[in-house]
Amino acid sequence: MTNRSGEQDAQGDFRALYAQAYGDVLRFVQRRCHPSHAEDIAAEVFLIAWRRHTDLPADHGERRAWLFGAARKVLANARRSHDRSAALTIRLQDAHEGIEPGDHPDLLAARLDLARAWPRLSAEHQEALSIAFWDDLTSAQAGAVLGISATAYRIRLSRARRTLRDLVATTESVARQARCPLPEGGNR
Repeated sequence: MTNRSGEQDAQGDFRALYAQAYGDVLRFVQRRCHPSHAEDIAAEVFLIAWRRHTDLPADHGERRAWLFGAARKVLANARRSHDRSAALTIRLQDAHEGIEPGDHPDLLAARLDLARAWPRLSAEHQEALSIAFWDDLTSAQAGAVLGISATAYRIRLSRARRTLRDLVATTESVARQARCPLPEGGNR
């Protein structure tokens, strides 16, 4: 009889985990793959979680990080099977989505500069930034997702921020020069 009770406890615990974390896992996956594959990958992550429920951490935040790590591995496996040489990429929404006619010109320019700079970041930097800004994980949890220490993650994130800042500055400079070309006839 205790075996049945333990199984019911595990099912209840898993249902609670699913209810609390499915949306987060789905969003995590959606930013990293084609939308038509996201639900299948999220389902596979929870299948793995069910099979390995005894390995799951007790803390909710740590469980989310564990699920994100599992999702990352499922995504990597899916990519390898599709194209062995494909690197991890993060889909970024079109720079023009969400732009309203009344938006401030500086905000519009900043969005466009960011959209131009983002693809120039390495996959490693894109991943560090996306985990920091979209997935609401601590450094320790983000490090666990990436398979590195919290300190290594913070260093990677710092470098990614610096690189993105430099790329945005370069993009702004090029855009300014394109808007204000030198007058014909050279410098005077």
